[in-house]
Amino acid sequence: MLSEKLSQYHIILASGSPRRQQFLEELNLNFTIQLKDTDENYPKHLQGAEIADYLAVLKAKAFQSELKENDLLITADTIVWLDGKSLAKSENKEEAVKMLQELSGKTHEVISACCITTIQFQKVFHEVTKVHFKELSDEEIEFYVTNFNPFDKAGSYGIQEWIGYSGIEKIEGSFFNVMGFPVFKFYKALQEL
Repeated sequence: MLSEKLSQYHIILASGSPRRQQFLEELNLNFTIQLKDTDENYPKHLQGAEIADYLAVLKAKAFQSELKENDLLITADTIVWLDGKSLAKSENKEEAVKMLQELSGKTHEVISACCITTIQFQKVFHEVTKVHFKELSDEEIEFYVTNFNPFDKAGSYGIQEWIGYSGIEKIEGSFFNVMGFPVFKFYKALQEL
């Protein structure tokens, strides 16, 4: 369905995330993966979804001069927003433990932004999902960080992993968004092309 509609495009996913790659595969899209290092700094006045939107667009800018007539570029970013600050990916075990301790017993927002770019247009959108964590014990946090190495994930956790089964009481919004991609809004945006 969607793959036929987009058959004239060369779809480029600019993400190393295995989860985003899986989503595009399961939407039956043919795509290539191209990665560019992007300095993911953002202006400090940005808040919540503004940060995710800004970073998704910033990642697209790295490809701006290279896009061809039939290229359709997909860039994305996910942040965890807690108490007025963004929790990025952790660099090491200590940072991951600290982040999970901060999330323990609280509600936070997972904000995933997507930017679709061609040489004719650019569309940016995001999804916000509220995630409610139970109080996590030090033993649970240690077990998760040691056995699942969540260092490539915003907020240092993956909802689809052990911590999601044992530590998340409920979510309000899209499950897939918490995995790092606003799939429903992405599908809708592609349908509207």
